[in-house]
Amino acid sequence: MMWPTVMASMLLTVVLWWGSTAVIARLIVGNPERYPVLLRIFATIGATGFAVILATREVNSTASAVAALLAALAVWSWIEVTFLTGKITGLTGSKPANATTLRHGFVRHAISALAAILWHELLIVATIVIVAIGTYDSSNDLALQVLLLLWLMRSSAKLNLFLGVRNLGEGFFPPHLQHLLGFMRQRRMNPLMPVSLLLAGAICGYFCTAALTASSTHDVAAATIIATLSVLALIEHLLMILPVPAETLWRWSLANRRSSP
Repeated sequence: MMWPTVMASMLLTVVLWWGSTAVIARLIVGNPERYPVLLRIFATIGATGFAVILATREVNSTASAVAALLAALAVWSWIEVTFLTGKITGLTGSKPANATTLRHGFVRHAISALAAILWHELLIVATIVIVAIGTYDSSNDLALQVLLLLWLMRSSAKLNLFLGVRNLGEGFFPPHLQHLLGFMRQRRMNPLMPVSLLLAGAICGYFCTAALTASSTHDVAAATIIATLSVLALIEHLLMILPVPAETLWRWSLANRRSSP
């Protein structure tokens, strides 16, 4: 077992995941005047990430695994910024149902919720398809795996927020996205949450086993990265239902949100 590779990959994944989330949260302060520049910066970061994915798709080393992680997070960060700035969200005019209509129109409410973020969801799908095509039949597809896991766990989080959780994470929503909170419910638990937690745990278990049995440093690093990300996703889901603020891990990066216009 290559424990130095495991520990280094685990620590790096945590730092990059937490750091990228914190930086984006810090930059999104509800000031539209900054958004055009921010979008250009992250579009460049995302394009650079995609170029790195293509450049390392046939490279199998610890360094290429780290590069793939960085590249995938760069692409994902661009996707997140397009949403949080309100540049790419969904159909305009999509409104949440009120308490009365919700009881008799759950399906309509769900369709409205999807419509409100439709373009962003299609952007994620299109991006992942492009990355899949670019890394097809390559020996290093870690970036694609990272993006697929982030998409899966983010979709799970959105569904749980829609069905109802204790903590909605209001602090992550800039003023121009506050209307999306109307599509969410506040309740202690919903039937999907245990499934989401079990899924994240199963993914972690599978890739932990893969890391333990891998024969190369690249495979050890790649499996450890996915296993660590699944644990982080599990923690994110737990923060939705535990009696602690969902923003706990990123409190410093959200501090300026309160003073935003």
